[in-house]
Amino acid sequence: MRKDIVAARSSGCAAGLFIQQIVFAMPIFGLGLHLIIAIFFAVHAVRTGRQMVWLLILFSFPLLGSIVYFAVVFLPHSRLERQARMAGHALQKKLDPGRDVREARQAFDLTPTAHNQMRLAGALLEAGQTAEAVAQYDACLQGPFAGDAEVILGAARARLAHGQAAAAIALLLPLQTRQPSFRPDEVGLALGRAYTACGQRAEAGEQFIAAAERSGSVEARVELALWALANGQQAVAQRELTEIAHARKHMTKHALDLHCDLLRQLDAALAGQAT
Repeated sequence: MRKDIVAARSSGCAAGLFIQQIVFAMPIFGLGLHLIIAIFFAVHAVRTGRQMVWLLILFSFPLLGSIVYFAVVFLPHSRLERQARMAGHALQKKLDPGRDVREARQAFDLTPTAHNQMRLAGALLEAGQTAEAVAQYDACLQGPFAGDAEVILGAARARLAHGQAAAAIALLLPLQTRQPSFRPDEVGLALGRAYTACGQRAEAGEQFIAAAERSGSVEARVELALWALANGQQAVAQRELTEIAHARKHMTKHALDLHCDLLRQLDAALAGQAT
């Protein structure tokens, strides 16, 4: 009996010691997890050309900094969030076309910060007010966010929409070279469109082919098909048209609405080829 009691006490002590070790290790494990998450976001910040102040925030406050970075930077620029935002904007444009510009202008007039100016420039570009969008982006390129990849991409899009394709290339090409991991499909497609507008067909094709191979998105495939049809690349055009036709069969109404302009261009190009 005494041996059983001693054995039980020993087992209890060992179990208690094991639990204490787990409890002691939990804060260390939690801290390690926070650091891993902070490192992940730090890598994302560097690869996407964010301001270096984010690194200071992430490593000075691993948990809080990661939460802030996720909410302010990572989520707003994720593909899923962009798609949801595009859907919301499409509906909003139908109901109140001038709302984005109106609210952005009010915010900038009230608080003329660089962030609000970037917001106003983007809203003007979306509304088709390209001249003012170029002017606002020019001001952003002179401010504290002059080297920000988002600002450079927006400024290039504004110039392209305003008929300044060469100026758009001058912004996009260094961006693509210095930060190849920053929205590669969007930068590549914008660069391809700018090359097309400048008559640089071979360079445009390289960008569209790379974007289509990298992502296989409908937008990239349609742009590549349009380029191929315009440049007599029938094999490439047929391959992309087959993929696009298959995708269209499975696209939701929402997805069709998002790509309606591009798909309309493609249908018009095909009709022109048939005549």
